Amino acid sequence: MSTSVVQVSRDIVSAKAWFSSGTRLPYDAAGKRISSQDAGLFVFIRYIVPAGSVPGNAVTFLPGFPTGSYDWSKIDTLMEEKNEFNRLFVEYIGQGESDKPEDYTYSTFERADLVEAIWKYHRIDSTFVVTFDYSSLVVMELLRRQQEKRENGIKPSTVIKKVLLINGGYFTDGHSHPIFTTPLLKTSFGKRGAMKAQTSDFTFNRMLKGMWGKRYQVTEAELAEVRDAVRRRNGMLFLHHAAGFVDEHKANGARLDLEAIVKEMHRDVRFFIVGSDKDQFEPRQVTLAKERVSRYGVDIQVLPGGHMITMEQPGLLADMILAIRREV
Repeated sequence: MSTSVVQVSRDIVSAKAWFSSGTRLPYDAAGKRISSQDAGLFVFIRYIVPAGSVPGNAVTFLPGFPTGSYDWSKIDTLMEEKNEFNRLFVEYIGQGESDKPEDYTYSTFERADLVEAIWKYHRIDSTFVVTFDYSSLVVMELLRRQQEKRENGIKPSTVIKKVLLINGGYFTDGHSHPIFTTPLLKTSFGKRGAMKAQTSDFTFNRMLKGMWGKRYQVTEAELAEVRDAVRRRNGMLFLHHAAGFVDEHKANGARLDLEAIVKEMHRDVRFFIVGSDKDQFEPRQVTLAKERVSRYGVDIQVLPGGHMITMEQPGLLADMILAIRREV
């Protein structure tokens, strides 16, 4: 699989249109299941099932921090033209149109619990998982669980067959977030800044505009839709509450290590990695991936752009996802 033609997209999908095309499901976090009644929390998903598609199989899209499922809006618009397979877009608790409780234990592991609950609810028995940004940690946890079940003679209810990781964190020694981003957001000062950005467009843009590559020159119209997506239900506080995911990765480095996972699972799961040549947040991760996992047949590519490659290069990524899905 290869890509050569570089085309940026300026087509804007409104946050209102994106969220109006999905649904909110009641989620029982303690029971780790989608409930048949109000369980105190609601989670947003978009599940597209084209006419004539085969049930039980879907491409699962996991979101980035902090822009959530809206990360996939441009890509899904392009894939909608093909409309040939089931597509599940997950929104974690704390993001987008999902609820955003302050007294909630946000973590990689509760996100993995939620994904499993959604798969079970929709009776998805096999999936190709596409991740962006910090969801690389979630899919590594899901892969660990899959492997552990098999080792214990338990058939997983949902089998991950392929994984595409985009601008994620794979190795604890590869993180290099600038100090004024997630490291600052963890602090009380960062919390105050996030609260101010809930209402101040200037503060919001100052916090998030640097996620796009300078060559792309993100427009105010695009930022306005991102603001709408992130701010919903007082969403800016999530930036503070969930900013410790790098620390969490380091604390669970032996379990959430891509090299170890690929080494154990590459015969059963196909792995693909995409990085950006101007990624401001995880620039070392794709380099380390080339050194550590390419020997196992992992397809690793680098595209032009900044960290927000899902919005900068939707055409290339949509073509890549379609190509991977069709591969046997």
